Amino acid sequence: MFPMKNSVFSQKIYSFLLAAYRWYLQTPERSLHEAYDAALKIKEIEDKHFSGNKIDIGSATYSNSVMDYFESDLNKLLKIAKMRLTEFRASRWFLNEENQKAAQKAGIEHPSPSLVLEKLNFIDQVISKYTISSDQITSNALAVKPPNLPINSAISDDKLLPVNTPTLPPKIPTQDSDKKQKPKGKVDTTGVLPRSILSTITRLQVELDPNSEKEVIQNFRQTQRRTIISIRFILLLIIIPLLTHQIAKAFVVGPSVEHFRSSDQMQIFINSEMEEEALEKLERFEEKLKFENLIINAPPLSPEQMEAKMTDKAVELAEEFRHESSNAIKNVFADMFSVGAFIWLLLVSKSSIAVVKDFFDNIVYGLSDSAKAFIIILFTDIFVGFHSPHGWEVLLEGVSRHWGLPANRDFIFLFIATFPVILDTIFKYWIFRYLNRISPSAVATYRNMNE
Repeated sequence: MFPMKNSVFSQKIYSFLLAAYRWYLQTPERSLHEAYDAALKIKEIEDKHFSGNKIDIGSATYSNSVMDYFESDLNKLLKIAKMRLTEFRASRWFLNEENQKAAQKAGIEHPSPSLVLEKLNFIDQVISKYTISSDQITSNALAVKPPNLPINSAISDDKLLPVNTPTLPPKIPTQDSDKKQKPKGKVDTTGVLPRSILSTITRLQVELDPNSEKEVIQNFRQTQRRTIISIRFILLLIIIPLLTHQIAKAFVVGPSVEHFRSSDQMQIFINSEMEEEALEKLERFEEKLKFENLIINAPPLSPEQMEAKMTDKAVELAEEFRHESSNAIKNVFADMFSVGAFIWLLLVSKSSIAVVKDFFDNIVYGLSDSAKAFIIILFTDIFVGFHSPHGWEVLLEGVSRHWGLPANRDFIFLFIATFPVILDTIFKYWIFRYLNRISPSAVATYRNMNE
């Protein structure tokens, strides 16, 4: 009985190992076939929608939504092709002659070398068109140009916006390079003509260049695309956490809390402040009944009538605060889901974050000095100004009520006494360390307006 079962079990293990070994031996052909299939799909998109040319992201033939669709498909197919080519190279490196002989014995037919070379050549021809251009598109889209400056002007002032330049490999110092790298004096930097005339001539050359219109259109498309991506990503940062909070609260957290907290055993008040608020409402209701009874000159209510109305009001208040306590518990867990969705969105959107940073840099550096000083004073007065403690107090009380926590006055006053001061110190250090170097005129305007 037992030997029979062991033989059946050993046969199953042997068949499983044999299938796994066959899968291992077929890895080069399988990976090459998947990479070739991805390249064929890219070529099909090129022939069908771009007249056999490469998929140009900045093309004006289609709308932005259509180009986003083509771009997502292109990136996915390129990723598949590159990964499968890497798998093909690695599998061929691990497979030796013994594995090939074992594959022949197992009935696995390998394609001819000419067919393999043909597929590899086709894959390289398709992928090579996007390997270089994709890096150039990304660098051009994320490059930050200082405002109101010609394209070909040399930028060496520390006040201007720094542009990321590609790092070059270190060169071996020679006598010729030492001669070339000597710092130029004032006499060497002075030209025959003033710099303003040279910059004007350069600007005229750019305007008379027949290709300048294409460059302007391309720059405009990149700016438009960057703006659309930035606004869409900012809206996603706001909408996705809010939707996650509401969906989690309605379909995940809410039913779970209601299941574990039955109506009979459910605690009405989760903190002392709710209880005090309910007692105040009940006392105010009793005083209101007595006041209305005195106004209409009606006979005084009997103790039984007063007790019945007070009982109905107490039941109503208990139901109201029971729902509020349950809602506060739901908010705690729903906010955890919202924070998780926000962090996940940041982790999967690193390229969008870089585009948003570039978008805000262009907006900030495009403002005038008075506008920069106005925004700085506005934000400092709101968060660390004279009237900011009242705003922080309202904000902290709202957060504590949202989570069902008692508003600890000592903690609130301690927070207001320390956190705005820390913010003010950090902000002053930022003005002194960075803004003073980038835009000293804006700092001077800020000091004059603040005085």
